[in-house]
Amino acid sequence: METITTAELLEHWQGHRRLTRRIIEAFPEDKLFTFSIGGMRTFGEISNELLLMGAPPAHGFANPGEWISFKEMETGDLNIEPKTKEDVLTLWDWSTDQINKYWKDVTPERMREEETLYGQYEGMMWWHLFYLIDNEVHHRGQGYVYLRALGVEPPFFWER
Repeated sequence: METITTAELLEHWQGHRRLTRRIIEAFPEDKLFTFSIGGMRTFGEISNELLLMGAPPAHGFANPGEWISFKEMETGDLNIEPKTKEDVLTLWDWSTDQINKYWKDVTPERMREEETLYGQYEGMMWWHLFYLIDNEVHHRGQGYVYLRALGVEPPFFWER
């Protein structure tokens, strides 16, 4: 018996992504790739990592056994190594569209299948999705700390 639909899972994931996008938008342009605290990475670098955990895994969710990198995706003329806030947001929006496109092929049964992602991470597909979301929440928390340190009021975390 299904307790949550794949459409509901997608909406939950995309809700987190919308909030993370708002964190990126809130950063002053000159601080996204330069400001850090305590030796942590900049939020621009973190955002680039989060981009790797969007469209490529969505492709794998929809295509069993096909875990590709960003470089293997058809990105057209997009800069897949963004260095500006505009580049990050453009790639973020493209990635969001790709997730939505691929997710149409993800079935409830797929969530119960076991796979090894990128040759390293074994588990059921629902676990992998939760990991992606948990990782984003963790890193978004760093963005909140950075924004507060910069004197910028971050978006409310519950407004996804």
